[in-house]
Amino acid sequence: MAVQKRANQADIAERLGVSVSTVSRALANEIGISDAVRRDVQRMARSLGYKSKHINGPAGGDKRALALVPLGSATSGLSGFYFGIVEGMRQQAAEAGMVLDVRLVNDQLVTLDMVNKLIEQADAGGLLLAGIDAWDALAAWSASQDIPVVLVNGSDPSMRISSVSPANFYGAYLATQRLLDAGHRRILHYTHRYRPTILQRQRGFEAAIAATPGAEGIIVNTAERQTRDLLADLLAGKHDVTALFSWNDIAAVEMLEGIYALDSSLPAGFSIIGFDDLPLAGMATPRLSTIRVNREAIGRGAVRLLGQHMEGETAVQQLQIGVSMVAGETVFAAIPSPV
Repeated sequence: MAVQKRANQADIAERLGVSVSTVSRALANEIGISDAVRRDVQRMARSLGYKSKHINGPAGGDKRALALVPLGSATSGLSGFYFGIVEGMRQQAAEAGMVLDVRLVNDQLVTLDMVNKLIEQADAGGLLLAGIDAWDALAAWSASQDIPVVLVNGSDPSMRISSVSPANFYGAYLATQRLLDAGHRRILHYTHRYRPTILQRQRGFEAAIAATPGAEGIIVNTAERQTRDLLADLLAGKHDVTALFSWNDIAAVEMLEGIYALDSSLPAGFSIIGFDDLPLAGMATPRLSTIRVNREAIGRGAVRLLGQHMEGETAVQQLQIGVSMVAGETVFAAIPSPV
């Protein structure tokens, strides 16, 4: 059997239409070579499997990456969610020999100038954006600077930037189906502003409702009614529903506590299910029924995917991490209405 030829600098030069001398100087990070040529040479070297001490990172050493995590989420009720993701990112980075610089930022104030500055400070060759959505200028910058970006707990519908997220559509379908299996036919979905990931949860809810004859779904957005307002509406019988699927556990637990703190006039068997399985879901009394998101797996997957892009992979990928049901104690069999 023929032995496969090992790639050399001449192979790289031939593929790119440049001289072997140019390839050698680009791989050694010597002066006099443009950044564009250097990136093309190093990318081709990685794709051909050429081994060189010069193509592992910005300075020939470990790969370096920057992770931006939203400060508000890290210090609020979502802290458990992003803490798990960051732990997963750090574990995977350590295993991969990647230096990961984690920075807390105000996600409402993230700009391209800020990203550029932080990338330079960290000397990073890749960027992880946790809970921060892509925008046009960022996608263009990533392509022009050859700095790969991965959205963590996010998704880019335009498929310009790779992402890792929980299976939001199927998780929401699973949650809604559980309520339907318990006999509920008028179900309210409480949702939030339309990030692509949250919109997928709404679509999963709508799909489950549409697949069940006689079922009716009502959708209320936080932009229309805050949690306390929606609770007052439910207690007043405004929506005439017997179950609620909340876009996350925080709103679900707030609703649950409000119901049990008041002399509830909700129908017998009124059920609530959340999403994420945050620590507070397990602390709630009764224990909240919810959808568990493997946050550490999201973090690990994001670092693996970023590493692939830093090694030359150019295909945009959308990785979904599977979710699972947490039975909890807040889903009950629907009580038939008296005839």
